[in-house]
Amino acid sequence: MRYRSGKRLWFALLAAVLLAGTAFADETTDKVDKVFAAWDTTVSPGAALAVVRDGQIIYERGYGMANLEDGLVMTPRKIFDIGSTSKQFTATCMAMLIRDGKISLSDDIRKYLPEMPDYGKVITIDHLVHHTSGLRDYNGLLELAGFRADADCPTVEEAYQVICRQKRTNYLPGAEYSYTNTGFFLLSRIVERVSGKSLNAFAQERIFGPLGMTHTIYQDDHNQIVKNRARGYERSEGGFRINMSNWDETGDGNVYTSVEDLALWDKAFITNALGKDLMDMLLTQGVLNDGTKIDYAFGLMIDTHKGLRVVEHGGAWAGYRAGFVRFPDQGLTVICLANLADMNPSGLCMQVADIYLADKIKETPKAEKAKAAAVEVPKAELEAFVGNYQDSKFMTWFPVTFDGKALSVSLGSMSFVLTPVGPRLFRAADAPVDVEMEFGAAEAGKPAGAVVRIRGDAAYTLTKGAPFKPLAAKDLAAYAGDYVSEELLGARYGLVAGKDGLEVKFRNPLAGGLKAMAPDKFTSAQGISFEFIRKGGRVTGFDLSMGRAAHIVFRKVA
Repeated sequence: MRYRSGKRLWFALLAAVLLAGTAFADETTDKVDKVFAAWDTTVSPGAALAVVRDGQIIYERGYGMANLEDGLVMTPRKIFDIGSTSKQFTATCMAMLIRDGKISLSDDIRKYLPEMPDYGKVITIDHLVHHTSGLRDYNGLLELAGFRADADCPTVEEAYQVICRQKRTNYLPGAEYSYTNTGFFLLSRIVERVSGKSLNAFAQERIFGPLGMTHTIYQDDHNQIVKNRARGYERSEGGFRINMSNWDETGDGNVYTSVEDLALWDKAFITNALGKDLMDMLLTQGVLNDGTKIDYAFGLMIDTHKGLRVVEHGGAWAGYRAGFVRFPDQGLTVICLANLADMNPSGLCMQVADIYLADKIKETPKAEKAKAAAVEVPKAELEAFVGNYQDSKFMTWFPVTFDGKALSVSLGSMSFVLTPVGPRLFRAADAPVDVEMEFGAAEAGKPAGAVVRIRGDAAYTLTKGAPFKPLAAKDLAAYAGDYVSEELLGARYGLVAGKDGLEVKFRNPLAGGLKAMAPDKFTSAQGISFEFIRKGGRVTGFDLSMGRAAHIVFRKVA
């Protein structure tokens, strides 16, 4: 009798433990669902989520709609364009060719791509993998050449030609890290030339097939039918509009996959399914010429989050956004794929991870610094910081203004209020990521300057321009005319001096015209910089800089 009673007690205790575990799981997933509550409706695009523990999915869900036109709800099996999250697969293809002995990281890329210009300094495979080549970003170049992201379809050869026409790099190869899609697009071409197969065929044979990722492809034809695909969207006035890519370039992006297939990819890091030597290579961080180790590995970022090591990469293209975040030491991975352009899956992944790792995370000194309380700064001191600041690398302008209460800094069409948190140190409190701006101390004989840091890293070194008076109509007339750039496939810009200022006439319009920032220097509403060149006092051309493409040459032809 005692045996039977003991057995009943044991089962009762087991049931209690299981019920407690279920309650905990429900409480945890309820918190996760609240993170996505804003999109969990039948009238909004949304996201698919997978939470993976030690290689196994422990929670997955769809939020919102996969297709608004047909009323299809989101599920974890939906397929998304993952944008730059694709880069780790391109890097894996390259790593396999390196392991096969067919390519070396130290190889000159012109060994495989002889059409590329000789810049006087060797650009290696390693430079492409780790974004240290200095090559201008081809996506921006194509847009500047007149290809509209939402309406045009540049061919792969046109993309390659615009890269091959560039007369200079942004900096010496290996000297700096600067993210550029060009490197991974070129890696794609190298894989194809060395293997004799398309990038998709190679990846299917060596990666996707062996791992069972049966719903994953490199889409190299935008007319291809992709079954179970979530449609991409962006917000519009009063609702949403479709935003789908029709670009066929691969390497830097264009992988379509699901959160469930990416969970299989995550498992490969745990089981070393493709070989430990290969998986270790993917985590090899780049090193600059001066020996500095950078955070970027083979299509993956090595970073920390609240004191924990993180391996991650986000993606953004057309109406799609992607986040793939691994906490390898804790065995936790969070994958989020979205079909709405203003979502931030990487940030959402971190919020979900915070829920599951609540007992392990801690605030780092950097995070504590970011939360520092505002300090009082005299009005006269704030007014002294007002002015136009220009980045020394990409020539981007950062106007700083004062409204009588607070400073604000602008970058293109974006503007952020600067909250003082220390001597000459300000934080952009309303920015989506940790951004701070530190103004330099005044020095005799030197122009004032500032440094903008994003997530704690120095991203822009700025110099303050001299005070500048608005230009009169007669002064603007000197800049009017037609300008052509051979680097941009012969793109022809027409500049017109009108009553509202200097305007650009081009197939891919620069809305809002140009604003004068300094003598012979202008900027557009999109943050594109124009620096005019004079000979004998006459304007003969200009240098154009946008984002990761600096000093593109235009000459005046009429």
